[in-house]
Amino acid sequence: MEQQHMMRLQKFMALAGVASRRKSEELILQGRVKINGLIVNTLGVKINTKKDTIEVNGEIVDIKNEKLYIMLHKPVGYVSTVSDQFDRNTVIDLIKEDIDKRLYPVGRLDYDTEGLLLLTNDGNLTYRMTHPKHKIHKTYLATVKGIPTRAEMKTFRNGLSIEDYITSPASIEITRIMKGSSELKIIIHEGRNRQVRKMCTAIGHPVINLKRIAVGNICLGHLPKGRWRHLKPAEIKGLFNL
Repeated sequence: MEQQHMMRLQKFMALAGVASRRKSEELILQGRVKINGLIVNTLGVKINTKKDTIEVNGEIVDIKNEKLYIMLHKPVGYVSTVSDQFDRNTVIDLIKEDIDKRLYPVGRLDYDTEGLLLLTNDGNLTYRMTHPKHKIHKTYLATVKGIPTRAEMKTFRNGLSIEDYITSPASIEITRIMKGSSELKIIIHEGRNRQVRKMCTAIGHPVINLKRIAVGNICLGHLPKGRWRHLKPAEIKGLFNL
C-alpha cells in the first residue's frame, strides 16, 4: 500500500498547481524546494504523498483537496466502474499509474462501447452531469447493419418503445454508407443501459460498432484510444454552465 502513495516530486508539484512538470524541475534544480525541511536540488526524487511535507519558496503545497477532471478514450473491453466483481479490466486501470487520487466515472459507457468517458472526484459535477433533469447531450457514432430509411429515422427521432419506457426525442443522421452497413451520428440526452444499441435494434439496424464522441461541450477529438488528459479550465467551466 505504501507504494501507491509514492510519486515523483515534480509530478506532485504539477498536480498541486505550482507549475508545469518542466518548470517544477527548474525550481527543484534552483534549490527552491524542500522535503520535510531539507532542500532537494536533484531530479528523480520520489515522495510519499501521505507523509512528506513539501515546501516551494517557503510555502507548503498540497494536493489533498484538489479537484481533478479528466477525459479518457475508453477502449472496448473495459468496464466503467472503480472495481468489477468478475475481475474484468476497469477504466481505473488505465489511469492509476499516473493519478494518485480516487476518481469516479461520470456515468457509464458499456463494456463493448468505446469513446469519451469523464472521470472526477467532484461529486457536484457528477450529479449535474448524470441527473436526468439536466438533459446533458451525448453524441455517438454508430456503425449499424443496413441503411435506415427516412421513416425509420423519423420514428427514432420521435421516440421508441423499448422494454418498459419510451425514449425521449433524439437526433439521428447518416454520415457514411458502406457495403451492407452505414455510419450514424446519434445524439441523446438520456443514459439508460445500452440505450443506443436498443434504439438501433428497435428500428431494425443492430449496432456493429459504437463510439461516444462527445458529452455536453467536451469532444473526444484525436485523443488516442486508452489515453487520457486533464480537462482545460474552459472545458470545466463549460460543463458547470450546461
